[in-house]
Amino acid sequence: MKCMYYLSPSLVSTHQVSDDLQDVGVDEWHVHVISKDEAGLKNEKIHSSNWLETKDLLRHGFIGANLGFIVGALAAGGLLLFKPFGPNFPSIAYFFLVVVATLFGAWVGGLTGMDSENQKLKSFHDDIEAGAYLILIYARKGQGETIKTMMRKRHPESRHIGTDRHFINPFSSVERRRRRSQSGQAFE
Repeated sequence: MKCMYYLSPSLVSTHQVSDDLQDVGVDEWHVHVISKDEAGLKNEKIHSSNWLETKDLLRHGFIGANLGFIVGALAAGGLLLFKPFGPNFPSIAYFFLVVVATLFGAWVGGLTGMDSENQKLKSFHDDIEAGAYLILIYARKGQGETIKTMMRKRHPESRHIGTDRHFINPFSSVERRRRRSQSGQAFE
């Protein structure tokens, strides 16, 4: 599944895009909109984005888990080396130390991510703040060209600003793909 990003200038245009996407076979649950006008989206019955799409929870959680694992492994290694609890200390405790440190790192990273804007949306922050609507279209395999063609014909006011393999992947970069498309290289 691909996530296609379109920037729409108005709520009326966004509503028309949503309706036209349903006409070409995109389920309404596969269209999410990020905007500072949440009330307008609700009134128009357009699905707004969820916190996984707007916050950087997953990315920070993965980073925190990795850091927690490294710290836990180093601590367990140090305890194994120096044996401060004596030679009869159960080996399974070292394993649990690594697990607890990993989970703690994921928890702290997730909390940090809940306070951070999604890395993929930072390049669109100014547009959204200026009142534009960022439309995330989750396209199934084979729907990409149909969606692009429909959007070019029916909605020239909405700009295609990026495509990602899937929005949830916290480490892929839409900005890198965006720069590549502006330089004339292949986008997908």
